[in-house]
Amino acid sequence: MMGLDIVNKGAKGGTELLIEEFKSHIDENIWKHFHIVPSRFRGHEAGKIPIYWAHDLVGDPECEHLKAGGYNQYEKLVFVSNWQMQQFVSYYGIPWHKCVVIQNAINPIPSKEKDDSVIRIIYHTTPHRGLELLAPVFDKLCEKHDNIVLDVFSSFKMYNFEERDKQYQEVFDMLKANPKVNYHGFAEQSVVRDAVASAHIFAYPSIWMETSCRALMEAMSAGLICVHPNYGALYETAANWTWMYQFLEDKRDHAMLFYHQLDAAIQNVHNEQIKLRLINQQSYSNIFYGWEMRKQQWTLFLKQILNEKKIQY
Repeated sequence: MMGLDIVNKGAKGGTELLIEEFKSHIDENIWKHFHIVPSRFRGHEAGKIPIYWAHDLVGDPECEHLKAGGYNQYEKLVFVSNWQMQQFVSYYGIPWHKCVVIQNAINPIPSKEKDDSVIRIIYHTTPHRGLELLAPVFDKLCEKHDNIVLDVFSSFKMYNFEERDKQYQEVFDMLKANPKVNYHGFAEQSVVRDAVASAHIFAYPSIWMETSCRALMEAMSAGLICVHPNYGALYETAANWTWMYQFLEDKRDHAMLFYHQLDAAIQNVHNEQIKLRLINQQSYSNIFYGWEMRKQQWTLFLKQILNEKKIQY
């Protein structure tokens, strides 16, 4: 343990990337006084102020140590969305004064001139979050549109859990069978960011209850039309800028609704009013999800604790 724990060593998931970005943006002279635990508690570092940085859902085994007053071992608990915090407050009985919400952050994706001869759709998160719905829906949309291409960056390899990809092999095979699909599997973040910048639409029929969503933040930052349900904290992350629809429990019903939403997005990619809205969406995302703002929030939060404890930094 070195002040800020790594969740899964060698992994390159959203939380791991966030930790590395935190270290590069926040003054080490400040955070070195803290032991920040990002969801995976493995003991406290002596002489450090313990902070719990929650990324998981309530009920996750890694959060069970918060039960029965276990949250009191921490100075504060930091949550990545208001939706997540309120779930934890209700489930574990955590007092509100122990909590603070500091949303996730991204390095904004610079604008890039897009090739409008084709409409590029992208999915750049793990398979279990809705890829099984996207694959057949895209196949069906290819019967209607001849100018669409889908780029899929999706594999559990980013978490070092490549074995879990096997249960989605049928979905991967369906994607690879479509000549309009580029299945990339796992790719480095720089490659994914470039692909997001080149895309027009983020297609995300999420069936996973997100506590926050960096993939959505990135897509919003790149000026994409983002098509997704109002599930978990997605509605909070979207902040009313996206093409959000009502989540449906039945996967067939969800897929049908998603089909119509994605079809409408494809038809409106070149709509001038939509383009203007996407410029405003992009500005909002870069300001409110960029590290410049998050750096200020984290620094103020940590300094306040140090000041209360009269610790020099």
